[in-house]
Amino acid sequence: METISLEPVDAVTITILVDNLTDVFMPDEGPAHRFPLTSPSAPRRPASTLEGGEVVEQLHGEHGFSALVTSRTGEREHRVLFDAGVSPDGLVENMRFLDLTPGDIETVVLSHGHFDHTTGLDGFVRAVGRANVPVVIHPEFWNRRRLTLPGREPWELPTTSRSALEDAGFEIVEERQPSFLFERSLLVTGEVDRTTEFERGFPLQQALREGTWEPDPLVLDDQALLLNVRDRGLVVLTGCGHSGIVNTVRYAQRLTGIDRLYAVVGGFHLSGPIFEPLVPAVCAAFAELAPEVIVATHCTGWRAIQQLAAAFPDAFVPSCVGTRFEL
Repeated sequence: METISLEPVDAVTITILVDNLTDVFMPDEGPAHRFPLTSPSAPRRPASTLEGGEVVEQLHGEHGFSALVTSRTGEREHRVLFDAGVSPDGLVENMRFLDLTPGDIETVVLSHGHFDHTTGLDGFVRAVGRANVPVVIHPEFWNRRRLTLPGREPWELPTTSRSALEDAGFEIVEERQPSFLFERSLLVTGEVDRTTEFERGFPLQQALREGTWEPDPLVLDDQALLLNVRDRGLVVLTGCGHSGIVNTVRYAQRLTGIDRLYAVVGGFHLSGPIFEPLVPAVCAAFAELAPEVIVATHCTGWRAIQQLAAAFPDAFVPSCVGTRFEL
């Protein structure tokens, strides 16, 4: 594979806007900075049952993922929204709480088409009026899909409407191959090569093709975001990691020619009985890859998080909604 030169940035901040967990008592740790409950900027709302008649609002956790990626090189900053969460308003409400402005976002990158990563675009559009930003996706993002859970009727997943995004002002950019943003300083992987023996995608998934439901385990639209932090190495950000978190990291290294792995952040999709048996192999691979920072979010699963934290006590940093990772 011919490598792609990824220009270094001076610093990256990844702010977790949507995630499964909220925890007001989680302390700052390493590169992680939490939003304090006692911050004077925390919004308040009426609460008739409390003395004083109001309460400090909380960040909302939900089964979805979204992150604001801010890269800095010299005096220049760029802001990318990576995924949008599962509810129409969770993303924008958490941004409001964190005093972040949706209109500052320059580009949206969606890791894949599952609705727990896309639905928050509804609130984003209502917040900015008209999007007028590109949204970068894989061509199979639009697939109609369903899950075939054992002992249950198949469940069709909600699908994002192309016409709705276009009507909202988004410029839809479909790329199967890797694509650059911002003077070659941020790279969207596009379709990830599958090379590991143990990561086999999402076997419960089917896609509707020419009127017939067919197995669709590979989730080919699954893509990651890559940055190269000067003198530190590669940062890999995933949504669910349906391509396999080890697969994705190794592909990122081959794609960029950068072996040094600084941080792996995002969903690793190791939750539940199908995926939990893979955790020891993931830990063994991470021992070789040697990331300095591991941040496992969203669909990683608590058993996988427990094992990763035990195996990599110096690298593992817990995440929750509102955390700012300064890398």
